Amino acid sequence: MKILITGGCGFVGSNIAVFLKKRLKKSKIFSLDNLTRKGSLLNRNRLKKLSIKNFNYNIENFNKLKSLPKFNLIIDCCAEPAIEASRKDPNRVFSTNLIGTFNILKKCIKDRSNLIFLSSSRVYSIDSLKKLVSKQIIRNPIKIKKTIDENFDTSAASSLYGFTKLASEKLIKEMFYQNKLKYIINRFGVISGPWQFGKQDQGFVSMWVANHLFKKKLSYVGFGGYGHQVRDILHIEDACKIILLQISKFSKINNITFNIGGEKKNTISLKSLTQKAQEITGNRIKIRRIPKTSVFDIPYFITNNRKIKKFYKWKPSKSIDQILKDIYIWLRHNKVIIKYFK
Repeated sequence: MKILITGGCGFVGSNIAVFLKKRLKKSKIFSLDNLTRKGSLLNRNRLKKLSIKNFNYNIENFNKLKSLPKFNLIIDCCAEPAIEASRKDPNRVFSTNLIGTFNILKKCIKDRSNLIFLSSSRVYSIDSLKKLVSKQIIRNPIKIKKTIDENFDTSAASSLYGFTKLASEKLIKEMFYQNKLKYIINRFGVISGPWQFGKQDQGFVSMWVANHLFKKKLSYVGFGGYGHQVRDILHIEDACKIILLQISKFSKINNITFNIGGEKKNTISLKSLTQKAQEITGNRIKIRRIPKTSVFDIPYFITNNRKIKKFYKWKPSKSIDQILKDIYIWLRHNKVIIKYFK
């Protein structure tokens, strides 16, 4: 089997590439990445050591895509995932996330390739998510019982990023239906772990650990600036494991959409994340309060994994503490990484 991973030098894509390369001995793994993102050159070097070739192309250029060899499967990890970029640079978000997907689908149809598409939990409506919890409950996430499954409201605004991912999902269904190809859509929540070059609105977990370790400033942004926002976190290794399972069962399980996340047991608030980062690094840093909330921000998200568990007997194996420990060890033992965070 020949597998192409788009966005293969990003955090998720590179980890999937490495994971599959070590386990699918009879398959050939390739990456496609234009190497513009922070840390992508370091990830390319990781792939190169495993003889994983990267095609340095932009997915917005279909002429380049169609010149590539044929693949049995494309795993589409390529996206502009920062929510605030939806407001600051809508053209970039639209071009990368929607036109890029359209080009990948045309490539799939041309070569009769199947697809695993990495969508997002941010396809769900902002206002509906905000209505789920009160301020009193959000301050004590342990008491929260509500989780979000695949049937949650997607009808209202979710950010331009969320729209492009949801529109891409619909595009996949339309184009693959008429061409009788197979797909899987994975709506992942927050993924974290080693090799994530995190920033405020993308990869905040690794950024939190790194900024504590290197004693850099942080801010609680929005909802009063108290750090009560809640998310469930999935270890990158657990994300790789479900992708491998999906590949192995693709002929029997396909044309389905799944929510995938850390679920309730891996739920944490920013305030609790600060406490854990302090414990693991031994450092305390000043955290500013910025009360104003972005129109795109949500106070709460916990993934309901019921459907993915039913189909694959899969569940997250790594805890929040293990995720933070793995990030910390990665930062401490890779000196070449430090300059990207300092």
